[in-house]
Amino acid sequence: MTGRTKITDEEALAYHLDPRPGKIEINASTAMATQRDLSLAYSPGVAVPCEAIAKSPALAYDYTTKGNLVAVISNGTAVLGLGNLGALASKPVMEGKAVLFKRFADVNSIDIELDTEDVDAFVAAVKLMGPSFGGINLEDIKAPECFMIESQLKEAMDIPVFHDDQHGTAVICAAGLINALHISGKKIEDVKIVLNGAGAAGIACLELLKTMGARHENCVMCDTKGVIWQGRTEGMNQWKSAHAIKTDLRTLDQAMKGADVFLGVSAKGAVTPEMVSDMAENPVIFAMANPHPEITPEEAHAVRPDAIVATGRSDYPNQVNNVLGFPYLFRGALDIHARAINDEMKIACAEALAALAREDVPDEVAMAYGRKLSFGRDYIIPTPFDPRLIHVIPPAVARAGMDTGVARRPIVDMERYTHDLAARMDPTATIVQGISARARQAQARMIFAEGDDPRVLRAAVAYQRNGYGKALIVGRDEDVRAKLETAGLGDAVRELEVINAANTRHLDQYKTYLYKRLQRQGFDAQDIHRLASRDRHVFAALMLAHEHGDGLVTGATRKSAHAIRLLDHVFDIQNNPQAVGITALLHRGRIVLIGDTLVHEWPEPEDLATIAEAGARVSRGLGMEPRVAFVSFSTFGYPVSERAEKMNRAPAVLEARGVDFEFEGEMTVDVALNAEVAANYPFSRLTGPANVLVVPARHSASISVKLMQEMAGATVIGPILTGIDRPVQIASTGSTSSDILNMALLAACRVGG
Repeated sequence: MTGRTKITDEEALAYHLDPRPGKIEINASTAMATQRDLSLAYSPGVAVPCEAIAKSPALAYDYTTKGNLVAVISNGTAVLGLGNLGALASKPVMEGKAVLFKRFADVNSIDIELDTEDVDAFVAAVKLMGPSFGGINLEDIKAPECFMIESQLKEAMDIPVFHDDQHGTAVICAAGLINALHISGKKIEDVKIVLNGAGAAGIACLELLKTMGARHENCVMCDTKGVIWQGRTEGMNQWKSAHAIKTDLRTLDQAMKGADVFLGVSAKGAVTPEMVSDMAENPVIFAMANPHPEITPEEAHAVRPDAIVATGRSDYPNQVNNVLGFPYLFRGALDIHARAINDEMKIACAEALAALAREDVPDEVAMAYGRKLSFGRDYIIPTPFDPRLIHVIPPAVARAGMDTGVARRPIVDMERYTHDLAARMDPTATIVQGISARARQAQARMIFAEGDDPRVLRAAVAYQRNGYGKALIVGRDEDVRAKLETAGLGDAVRELEVINAANTRHLDQYKTYLYKRLQRQGFDAQDIHRLASRDRHVFAALMLAHEHGDGLVTGATRKSAHAIRLLDHVFDIQNNPQAVGITALLHRGRIVLIGDTLVHEWPEPEDLATIAEAGARVSRGLGMEPRVAFVSFSTFGYPVSERAEKMNRAPAVLEARGVDFEFEGEMTVDVALNAEVAANYPFSRLTGPANVLVVPARHSASISVKLMQEMAGATVIGPILTGIDRPVQIASTGSTSSDILNMALLAACRVGG
């Protein structure tokens, strides 16, 4: 089990401020470069689809973003666990919800905050916006108003209206309960269910379970005043009354006696160990209050080892997380142009989630969570980063929508639809998540050489607070303390270990080692003393060479060539043919590695083959099967050029080495990356677009990377230094704290090493 991530107020505010305020932006999906483009996008070209939609409104799904656009709407009356903060203060949460829609299901989403607590005004505003969207996700609206708003909007609108606080929790709860009852050998129609928390989520959970077969008389609902029984008048409303039962039970502890299932959406400590001990054999406990559950798994298992326990927290097994539901429900609903999300679609989602948890778990999921997962008491609900969710859940939802008649446009080829879903998701987030998980598992002591730079210090604090391992800062205590305080991280001083060359007991050992390496290269004892005690790059490298740390990140304050020259005093880099810099470019769901961006100035064919092997190692370290292309301005010998000749010869060197990955060349970049262009060369050994590009020289590698970064907005990770004895990564001088942290994670999990 991993500990909860510690996040300071300053870190949270900085995340929402940089690199620009907020978490979302809008990008054009069509060309906007020429006058013709603008004429098509706006006047006069735009008149054509307008007229087509006026004649046939369903065409809005073809000619606009309506079919993949969801509005996340709130009035801020129930923001997370913070209460009524108002519409404006809810905006960061709604933006966050929009980000989750995009990240997990490629659903475009925009947040809308309505400054009213009047139900009729809220409903009227949303109804008027209906033509803009393919679906409405209501969020953080207090009960009982949320029931009234959702009910009226469902009645009035012909697109899905979904209050996630209610139904999202209900769907994931139902999925977990299906599997928990499967393990305990019980049937939903037979079990006694106790619910504590008669708000929006609790009522929705009970309603969905009853739809799935739970018996009304077996379900006991409780609120802060006790059991909701027929005849009770205090604190009642029509939604609670619908779940009142004939019973003599009056308190939660009475209701828990003999209960098979407890569902909690209430408050910390609402359930005691004594209540759990009174439950039936193999009790199921879903303590979903956040951030603190009604009872912790440790407390429950202390009295009932046979209990199956789920919570809303990520640091316990069986997390009931709404992100497993709402993105995929809407994905399936949008893709059939649904008029609504009905109970059958929600049940299909729950059943598909439950079935997925019973399947073998992919290695990348195990890697992301640092442990092997298999169906059982501690794994009854899939994890949010399971890559199968996108192509398993929406098809199930879509089928249910088609079967129940809410689909405007049924999917004809479900197999192709499933394939398209798998292909549309950006793989980069999964890869970054995998690196993060592997780094957390490695628990490396990471040396941050430039302790006088605030970016480096923020990265070091994040490294340690996110549970990746120990951060070792090379610097002076007073300077580090002052810069941390300026950055709003003064409390981190007590957590980090600051190492000053002037105070370390290892300095003489370091100098002896360095003198043996450099004494025949023109360095005398005084030179060695200055290098070891005054240059932080050399000192940090000496720490790593003596295993006083497990990895090293440097370069944020020095150009990479200068940093390499300094590190070369300790590690063989410049004259090491195996030392190669590979840069990862992440752009529009594609990852391409480019080498060598760091070491080899003008590589010969043998060097190019070595660069290809390094790129293949990095590719596999990132979870991709390498396909290497040697790129040039020529393709397979034409046009003939002396400068392209070495690119033509390099594949033969690889062939002679007998490598176990695909490679081909020389070729132009479009042949390497574009499958349609590559089809003109059917003899190519590449079975798909290349993901590793080996370029003729370091300058062309650097130009390619910078051009993609500046012109196309590609995300750059690296250069990733490979082929040296110890894990060293060199950040660029323009790195942000996040970039530096990424380099530390690469060092920690030895990508390409």
